[in-house]
Amino acid sequence: MAERILLVEDEEKLARMVEMELKYEGYEVEKAFDGRTGLERARSGDFDLVLLDIMLPQLSGMEVLRRLRRESQVPVIMLTARDSVMDKVSGLDSGADDYITKPFAIEELLARIRAALRGKGSRDGQILTAGELSMDVERHQVTVKGREVELTKKEFDLLRHLLENKGRVLSREMLLDSVWGFDFVGETNSVDVYIRFLRSKIDEAFGIKLIHTVRGVGYVIKEE
Repeated sequence: MAERILLVEDEEKLARMVEMELKYEGYEVEKAFDGRTGLERARSGDFDLVLLDIMLPQLSGMEVLRRLRRESQVPVIMLTARDSVMDKVSGLDSGADDYITKPFAIEELLARIRAALRGKGSRDGQILTAGELSMDVERHQVTVKGREVELTKKEFDLLRHLLENKGRVLSREMLLDSVWGFDFVGETNSVDVYIRFLRSKIDEAFGIKLIHTVRGVGYVIKEE
């Protein structure tokens, strides 16, 4: 069965070109030309991935993403003419899986789509644990001692990567590459900031010690 992609893009000429290329690659494609319609279709349709422009009429792409993430973890790749670091960080922190800056080569877009769909497949049905912490990756749910913990998309992704490498020390650079992306432009202390967020919500909140610092090396999750 062909994978279904929702393309939300107000530049109709670009949307038709991307649709044609995606259909040539075997995807089923549905289009929306404004944010409100795009959100409605994303909510009602069973899509495998959403391509979402940031600058949209009626409802911005960022707002569509925020509302969609309240009820769905469908992979989202942001399409943007903006190239500022803050726009990219904002999109990723709001729940985007990836972004691509216009103008883009269709080959790059297709590669990013394949990567996002592979990630979706590897997450489905996955349960990760460490001590009294449990992560249901498909449901995007984390519990500690049976109580649910609210995490942002970036906090969740960082915790997931640590859990997937439980017992293995990961450097800040490795975490940046895997969680923020190899082309992330910023300081490695972004990792330290999000580690503090996780410790506050998990270790300190529940009186446990899961996230350990290996001085001069990086971070590791170890069960008590």
